[in-house]
Amino acid sequence: MKSLHIRDLRDETLSGLKRRAARHRRSLQKEVQLLLEDAARMVPESDPADAQLKLHVVHSGKKDAGFGRDAIYDDDGR
Repeated sequence: MKSLHIRDLRDETLSGLKRRAARHRRSLQKEVQLLLEDAARMVPESDPADAQLKLHVVHSGKKDAGFGRDAIYDDDGR
């Protein structure tokens, strides 16, 4: 199993982690390990930037329906 060394941890952060570990009746190491595992599970396996959008087209039956400016915007041009 791999290990991780964290440097420059603020005293307040370490104290909070110790209090949290004591509240859950765990060692500091186990508490940090579980926090990191929970955080890692929240990250999706695939990057959302890699996701591709899919275009779904619904045919309305109208031959003149389109996506031109006139069909999309009102008469006032907005």
